[in-house]
Amino acid sequence: MAFEGLSSKLQNIFKKLGNRGKLTEKEVKEAMREVKLALLEADVNFTVVKQFVNSVSARAVGSEVLQSLTPSQQIIKIVNEELTELMGGSVSKLDFGPRKPSVILLAGLQGAGKTTMAGKLAAYLAKTQGKHPMLVACDIYRPAAITQLQVVGEKVGVPVYEHGTQDPVKTVQEAIARAEHDLLDLVIIDTAGRLHIDEGMMEEIAAIKEYARPAETLLVVDAMTGQDAVNVAASFNEKLGLTGVILTKLDGDTRGGAALSVRQVTGKPIKFSGVGEKLTDIEPFYPDRMASRILGMGDMLTLIERAEQAFNEKQAQELTAKIREDEFTLEDFLEQFRQMKKMGSVQDILGMMPGVNAAQLKDVEIDQKATGRMEAIISSMTPKERRKPDILNASRKKRIAAGSGTSVQEVNRLLKQFDQSRQLMKQFMSKGKGKRRRNMLGNLFGNL
Repeated sequence: MAFEGLSSKLQNIFKKLGNRGKLTEKEVKEAMREVKLALLEADVNFTVVKQFVNSVSARAVGSEVLQSLTPSQQIIKIVNEELTELMGGSVSKLDFGPRKPSVILLAGLQGAGKTTMAGKLAAYLAKTQGKHPMLVACDIYRPAAITQLQVVGEKVGVPVYEHGTQDPVKTVQEAIARAEHDLLDLVIIDTAGRLHIDEGMMEEIAAIKEYARPAETLLVVDAMTGQDAVNVAASFNEKLGLTGVILTKLDGDTRGGAALSVRQVTGKPIKFSGVGEKLTDIEPFYPDRMASRILGMGDMLTLIERAEQAFNEKQAQELTAKIREDEFTLEDFLEQFRQMKKMGSVQDILGMMPGVNAAQLKDVEIDQKATGRMEAIISSMTPKERRKPDILNASRKKRIAAGSGTSVQEVNRLLKQFDQSRQLMKQFMSKGKGKRRRNMLGNLFGNL
């Protein structure tokens, strides 16, 4: 989970403060020293750390905090506000500009995930804003880069324009003309990257930018590279004039340095983050939500949005009707778990819930293959057995276990989970219409 180490350290610092009741100025300064060390260990830029700690300290040693009945909570509130401001304050939306088609230029080093992010961004904007995008392949140096973009484009249903190894500026010129002819309103350019910044790469991207006149020039950086990502962002911004940053691999074992430093160092906002490997794993970057997650306050808004994307209203209504009529089957049960997987890993989902400590999640062992075994077990049943699991006797269970490569114990465990979920759902249905969907999700979380 992203920021795991930093989050755990900060939560422990504030927990110790909370155990002391009223605080002295000396205790606050000692806590700020620990915060400073935690941020430096997370690979946050030193200058950024110094400014952040000074800003928090100036507010935290004020009389309204030290004389408060809940000084530790006041300090957490201040840190939350300052973290939010550090990462940009508020969400920064894309500017498509007046030109049609709008152009978004993606730049970045090789290996940052730029090509995949081009596809993710195209799919996201098509789904959420009704855009009709085209991807343009301008990485003519990396082996199979064009093929990779074509594969990504096919998966997300977005056309890809490429013209082999010809001059990338000419390819962009042809692509924009094609987009105009095909009435497409967005062009996303995937430029070439290098393992390190070099003048040739910068000159080529600058030439593409001069011709394309993009509404957005976004740098794609790997969040797992920490401080190096910030240095890369500063160099690209100086050479190209960025309008924003996209952080990839924010779901990995990220120390946090890039997300907490890049805005302050470059003055450019983080506009999106990659939160997984699937082509749907992209989210707008909300500084306030990220600050809350780092401090263990959860991120219920993002969790709700993911749930709404995974569970559409029609599915929820159909499921409600089945539960009410006691027609909820094993096939429905499996489908709910498949929908849950779309929301991300279980650790990631739990990390968005208020009060869940990052240190606690570190030791939680969740069997990621459980859904696969569940699907194998249910698929080994006959249609009648799926609809009426009560008929499953010992011989049937033995046959199903053999057919699914599992054990009879695992079959029994699945049936027990199914029965518990069915009973709980029926109970939730009687608690009122307004809470049905939320309770349904709560039940699914409870059975993970």
